[in-house]
Amino acid sequence: MMSIEIEAWVRMAAFVGAGFSMGFGAIGAAIGEGFAAAKANNAISQNPTYSGDIVKMMLVGQAIAETAAIFALVIGVLLLFATGGNASMITAAGLFGAGLSMGLGAIGSGVGSGFPAGEACDGLARQPALSRTLTTTMLIGSAVSQTPAIFSMVIAFMLMFINFSGGSPHMVAALLGSGLCMGFGAIGSGIGSGFPAGQACVGLARQPAMGSRLTTNMLIGAAVSQTPAIFAMVVSFMLMFISFAGTPVHPTSAALLGAGLATGLAAIGSGVGSGLAAGAGVEGWARQPMATGNVLVIMLVGQAVSQTPSIFGLLISFILIFKGYPSTEVFIVSTALVSAGLCTGLGGIGSGVGNGQVAQTAVSWVGRNVEQEALLMRTMLVGQAVSQSTAIYAMVISLALIFLV
Repeated sequence: MMSIEIEAWVRMAAFVGAGFSMGFGAIGAAIGEGFAAAKANNAISQNPTYSGDIVKMMLVGQAIAETAAIFALVIGVLLLFATGGNASMITAAGLFGAGLSMGLGAIGSGVGSGFPAGEACDGLARQPALSRTLTTTMLIGSAVSQTPAIFSMVIAFMLMFINFSGGSPHMVAALLGSGLCMGFGAIGSGIGSGFPAGQACVGLARQPAMGSRLTTNMLIGAAVSQTPAIFAMVVSFMLMFISFAGTPVHPTSAALLGAGLATGLAAIGSGVGSGLAAGAGVEGWARQPMATGNVLVIMLVGQAVSQTPSIFGLLISFILIFKGYPSTEVFIVSTALVSAGLCTGLGGIGSGVGNGQVAQTAVSWVGRNVEQEALLMRTMLVGQAVSQSTAIYAMVISLALIFLV
């Protein structure tokens, strides 16, 4: 009777995971495709002579934006037919976590891929002769924006196909935390990577001679924007493969779930914020090619500070994973540890985005008025420091929840 009940749990987890995978996975791609189509309408109204070429550009861009949803569809279909192997609650947690990882992780990449698609359509209306170059830039930028979704798909495959059923009971929470961490952690980086990709297409239409340099700088900015997603992937791997045997199930399980939430949620703001700075950097290079070095420096500094909330989340995750806990059945302690992860994770979202907004304007104006670089740098750092304070407050409360409760 018990084996039948567990098998039912496994099937239910797989079905719910499939629903989450495709349900969440459809959100970002639809938004990205809509952005591309809206920009195509604007472009056609400006230059109806090339409407056919613009529509082709739009369709190619939409196809790439839909890739994230196709990833989610693949995982969803696999989950529908998952047999569960050795039926256990650990297997159920892995299947459910796989759906969360892929569904949430596809949101950002779908949205982000729509930005270069839309801006390429707009650029084509202004510079029809650059159709091939714009297409290449759009394809590269959109592909980079899909990277966080690929990270999520890798984690989803591992959660589905690696046999964790022989592990300790902690693995139920660890696998759920792993899926949540990678799913949430991919959202911001997917969106953020789209900003420099879109601005590269805008800049190419403005400065055709700078095509290769804009692509290079786009890749630099997008790579830094991917860092929060990489943090999330690292924590996901740790939750899957570190052995917690010998530690008390309660409250260690709660700590592992909190660890996934801390890094995953905090990565959202830092990914978006870093992308805002990167997009402004590419815009600055296109506006003022002679100020490339100045723009690059302030962009990287702004991105680095925007990463701080995700580093706070990573720190709290490490503490939650590696701190020893005495065995207790008191539910209050477990609640405190999950809340610690939620506090730093949610508390870092606003700071990450806010820091990126500060960096975005500073970087953009250095491209227009390079003589004021030092003043803009100081103002940016002061503004980011103040914006950072709320994430620090959240981290303080998280530390209190971990060590004082």
